[in-house]
Amino acid sequence: MPTLNHAFVQANILAELRTRYRKSYTCLSELNLTMPERPDAVPDIAVYPKLQIDFLHDVTSMTEMPLIVVEIVSPSQSNDEILAKFERYFKAGVKSCWLVLPSFQAISVYSAIGKYQFFTEDSTLFDSVTGIEIPLNTVFE
Repeated sequence: MPTLNHAFVQANILAELRTRYRKSYTCLSELNLTMPERPDAVPDIAVYPKLQIDFLHDVTSMTEMPLIVVEIVSPSQSNDEILAKFERYFKAGVKSCWLVLPSFQAISVYSAIGKYQFFTEDSTLFDSVTGIEIPLNTVFE
């Protein structure tokens, strides 16, 4: 169940991504992904190359994997649980996974399991796979 901190950080990340990258990427929250192996997944944020949205024909579950998934740790989740999700995402074709740790005001950006960079609130997140940069002081302010 998402918490206040979870919702706050999620909204800030989406705002930063939209402000900085809306012409290049489509950033979506709580989107159902049809995974190659069940169950399906619903990341907190999914980042795609710019999508053409058809308001007359909605999509209930995306079969195309996003470039980036963002998972925000809630108090009821363990890091092991989220890393297991990341394994599934990478296996399905996701290129980058962000692990957001609100209580540490930090984000780890994974390019593969075991390969990540750790960014804290006074630094700028840099995703080497996509080139996306976000100052973390705006995410956790």
